[in-house]
Amino acid sequence: MKIYEQLVASAQKKGGGYFILIDPDTRKENELRDFVSTISNKGVDAFLIGGSLIMDSTFETTIKIVKETCSIPVIIFPGSLQQISSYADAILFLSIISGRNPRYLIGDQVIAAPAILKSGLEPISTGYMLFESGRTTTAEFMSNTKPLPVHKPEIAVAHALAAQYLGMKTIYLEAGSGADQSIPVDIIKAIRKYVNIPIITGGGIVTPDDARKKVEAGATFIVTGNIFDDDEKLSKVEDFAKAIHYKEK
Repeated sequence: MKIYEQLVASAQKKGGGYFILIDPDTRKENELRDFVSTISNKGVDAFLIGGSLIMDSTFETTIKIVKETCSIPVIIFPGSLQQISSYADAILFLSIISGRNPRYLIGDQVIAAPAILKSGLEPISTGYMLFESGRTTTAEFMSNTKPLPVHKPEIAVAHALAAQYLGMKTIYLEAGSGADQSIPVDIIKAIRKYVNIPIITGGGIVTPDDARKKVEAGATFIVTGNIFDDDEKLSKVEDFAKAIHYKEK
């Protein structure tokens, strides 16, 4: 069974799936090993690795360390064409469908496709939808795309439906790293009403209660990231997992 199928089946059984995003710039070598070994057995279903802007050349090293340290899936969340590595299990094959920048709709994907084929990575076609979140995020600035308005759910629904009709396997609702506001529950509910493919939701989710509400609203997978840059908050990983896996006894 492919990684995508495994994760969807697990999320359906548990109530939702929990991903933690690792930015290669954030943690290095032994610190990264300690981080992964500490949280990988706390209910995390997969690690996402990537970033909109990576300043250091540690991308592939990060993937190797995470793979060596845990047994859960490692999925690339690419912020650029350089973020492809055969050491990972899968890659989110992203198209930024919320924007109109042709490079990120189809241009980079055409260039990346042969490299992904050669790498042996499992591609997971993903319609990436960036939403306004109260501040300009790195993803918004680097992609040069205008985010979707959170007060117009019908616009979000139309974009999500387009992704489904185009045959994408999932949609990713993104508020952006360090967002002031996470994706509103009303947006998730509106999309879930019309779309049946899995929904990934990330950006600005800082409490287990917020994560739980998003899963109950229709999100399939919840992503948290820089909230755990502070090691003092690592104890909350299990709380997030329990909130998201609410069907587990």
